[in-house]
Amino acid sequence: MPVHLSSLRSVAVIGGGILGLAVARELTHRIPGVHVVVLEKEDHLAAHQTGHNSGVVHAGLYYPPGSLKATLCRRGVGLLHDFCTERSVPYRELGKLVVATDESELDGLDGIEKRARANGVPDLARLDAAGMREIEPYVAGVAALHSPHTAVVDFVAVCRALADEIRAAGGEIRLSSPVQAVRETASGVELLVQGVRHKVDRLVACAGLSSDAVAEMVGRPGDVRIVPFRGEYHALGPAVRDRVRGLIYPVPDPRYPFLGIHLTRGVDDEVLVGPNAVMALGYEGYRWGDVRVRDLRRVLAWPGTARMARQHWRTGVREVSSSLSRRRFAEAASRYLPGLTPGDLRRARAGVRAQAVGRDGRLVDDFVLEDSGAVLLVRNAPSPAATSSLAIAEHVVGTWAGQTA
Repeated sequence: MPVHLSSLRSVAVIGGGILGLAVARELTHRIPGVHVVVLEKEDHLAAHQTGHNSGVVHAGLYYPPGSLKATLCRRGVGLLHDFCTERSVPYRELGKLVVATDESELDGLDGIEKRARANGVPDLARLDAAGMREIEPYVAGVAALHSPHTAVVDFVAVCRALADEIRAAGGEIRLSSPVQAVRETASGVELLVQGVRHKVDRLVACAGLSSDAVAEMVGRPGDVRIVPFRGEYHALGPAVRDRVRGLIYPVPDPRYPFLGIHLTRGVDDEVLVGPNAVMALGYEGYRWGDVRVRDLRRVLAWPGTARMARQHWRTGVREVSSSLSRRRFAEAASRYLPGLTPGDLRRARAGVRAQAVGRDGRLVDDFVLEDSGAVLLVRNAPSPAATSSLAIAEHVVGTWAGQTA
């Protein structure tokens, strides 16, 4: 429901990841005098998805033209670049190659090129095998797309810079402050935080892996649920790290555009290999041993989980095997970077992706925002949400003001 932004005096944001912080910052910019408070359940910012990814700033190659992902990614990458430049946050345009390893992948590469050009990805180039090797000398394949402005960044450093701006504008960031209850009232929203009740005019929930719990507090469980998928990484050892200059990606399976082990040189020059995608045994299940029975019951009780498993079990088996075998990781990467062996890899960090799944088992691909009454819920914000965060924040506040479609 559109409102006069100037009438808002207080807004709470649940979530201290990059999206919650971006929304809080946008509110302080757009509404002079508003009191903004960020509520984060952990004792530090960027504790989950934001702090457990490969740091890629996506250019917008893959997303269906006209989707929120496509629109907000292309807007977001420019905003993020400018933000990092102005605040001296490490940001490196290393470029990405999407590699077709054989003729069977050329149609898929054609599709990515078509979408990327429709999305306005700048300076995109189609390369043959010789052209690829001028950019990545060790790569193997028959053709590739080169996106020279695909970048890497330290997203945790971005969060620190966002938090500094929020505090400088008079906003609050409360760590170790899990929200225990939410109730909409005639005059706004009432929150219970550590046994203390707080009243605000509006609430934005950017809760990531805890999205379902917040939605249930609000009384809007909806038609999607979060299923957590762990993405595991290995890192290249020092002896082979120089074989990768930037980012090297495979042509993805169109059924699973978020899958596909790739190679990413980070701002710290570590080269990550991964991720895979295995269903985690808890919303914060970063290891096989992180079993949370309550979380599993919630996930398995959702009808979409079983339907998803029936549809995609073969892929699931393959991903689990890669989790249990460093050899499988090396084999996947060596398709386009020949010569890699299991001995070249060492175990690195893992992240957990909050993947929304529909009642019918459908993997929800686009961003999903639900705005009703005084509460706006971000129900699905997978990659490229970090890249798009500043644009998503514009979109959220613009939704309130009636300035978006």
